[in-house]
Amino acid sequence: MCTPCGPPDPAASSEMSWHPQYRSSKFRHVYGKAASKEKCYDCVPITHSVHDNHFCAVNPHFIAVVTECAGGGAFLVIPIHQTGKLDPHYPRICGHKGNVLDIKWNPFNDFVIASCSEDATVKIWDIPKHLLTKNITTPKKELLGHARRVGLIEWHPTANNILFSSGHDYKIMIWNLDTKEDVLSNPVKILDVHKDVVLSMSFNTDGSLLATACRDKKIRLIDPRARTVLQEASYKSHRANKVLFLGNMKKLLSTGTSRWNNRQIALWDQNDLSVPLLEEDLDGSSGLLFPFYDSDTNMLYIVGKGDGNIRYYEISPEKPYLSYLMEYRSHLPQKGIGMMPKRGLEVSACEIFRFYKLIPTKSLIEPVSMIVPRRSESYQEDIYPLTTGSQPAMTAQEWLNGVNKGPLLVSLRPGSGPVNPLPQLPESEPCVKSPDLNKSKGGRMPPEKMEKIVEIKDSRNQLKEEERLPKNEHLLQMFYRQQEEIRRLRVLLNHRDVKIKQLELELRNLKMDKGRY
Repeated sequence: MCTPCGPPDPAASSEMSWHPQYRSSKFRHVYGKAASKEKCYDCVPITHSVHDNHFCAVNPHFIAVVTECAGGGAFLVIPIHQTGKLDPHYPRICGHKGNVLDIKWNPFNDFVIASCSEDATVKIWDIPKHLLTKNITTPKKELLGHARRVGLIEWHPTANNILFSSGHDYKIMIWNLDTKEDVLSNPVKILDVHKDVVLSMSFNTDGSLLATACRDKKIRLIDPRARTVLQEASYKSHRANKVLFLGNMKKLLSTGTSRWNNRQIALWDQNDLSVPLLEEDLDGSSGLLFPFYDSDTNMLYIVGKGDGNIRYYEISPEKPYLSYLMEYRSHLPQKGIGMMPKRGLEVSACEIFRFYKLIPTKSLIEPVSMIVPRRSESYQEDIYPLTTGSQPAMTAQEWLNGVNKGPLLVSLRPGSGPVNPLPQLPESEPCVKSPDLNKSKGGRMPPEKMEKIVEIKDSRNQLKEEERLPKNEHLLQMFYRQQEEIRRLRVLLNHRDVKIKQLELELRNLKMDKGRY
């Protein structure tokens, strides 16, 4: 016999309305997959340095990792497909006199890498395309400007050959590498706005703004060309160690510790750093948290130093802003981490992100792929929007002169090639049938006349191509901007739909409650 059901509990109804059981997201089932032993990099002498950096840099051709070296600092550059055991005598890049603290690949040249060290220098290295056979000790360029050790370097995201370096002299220096000089001692600009060591630097999408986290517990938003601080956060309850721009959302994310020394993440409005939009405590561990953001999927990854796990979230432009997705777990703790750029991912396996975990206890570098489970083996266009390519949007001088340009985008569809900045020319239009060059009224045409006609024809074709190229490039740029705008609006509509359903549910619950009384 069934018992009659009573009216719904208002508290339960309210909870149900604000925390619906569904959430529209194509990334809620993303999972992490560690590479097999054969696809890992074994017997790698990973550095024992206690400096809080990634110690690893990756591009589609190479993986670079800071290593131990007697009498100075060194790092290894290993071809990305050269997995398995590493030869103990494998050549190194070892031109620094102190420990190497940070390494970063040039985003627009996969064969150029920058390194900084305790010897107060920054060095730029050319990596040969063939396999290394001997140690590289002579850099392409040497940057001498800091008075104390240099702990951080960052390449500008859209301008070619602009490098930022931050030292323990509390200064950030901006270098223009578009010069013939091998040794540079005068940076183009010096940012002297910090009162302690800078712990983290991050650019917005077009590189017009720089966010920093400092040991004085403040987050600063800086205009690097004007050398002015636009915003400053001195929120007492959150001590930031790392800060990150969240793409075009006009938000910042920081990782650090709370007042009670819990590891914590905080979300900030770029235009108001007085109070965070959101604070979330993670755990009571002591390891540093490294944040990584994928603006193509709006996913945030949190990697803990000394942890074996990787947490990942989805970021939305409206409340609740941060949605927990899942956690990749492993018993092997990471000391550092590298990240493969989007153009180096395996799209056929629906891979949307790839980490390279440095595991010094095993002398191992382990790739971990983040995968969207899909049954279809065809290219999944909805999870691979146009992404940042390997071509700069402008020159160093243009950026220094005040120009702002977003990154040039490429498609990850196999075989599509770069869509910017050199679009594929369309098929040439059929032209009027030209006379046979080997025939004329009087029989065979003289060779010199034939050469002249061919030369004129070639020059006309070249002129047509030159006239056509800028127009096509402009149209393509407009098309890609529209595509990106459509994608952004779809995400917003999705969030609005969920919000509407939540409000409808709450309204229905309120009506039921009113009916009770």
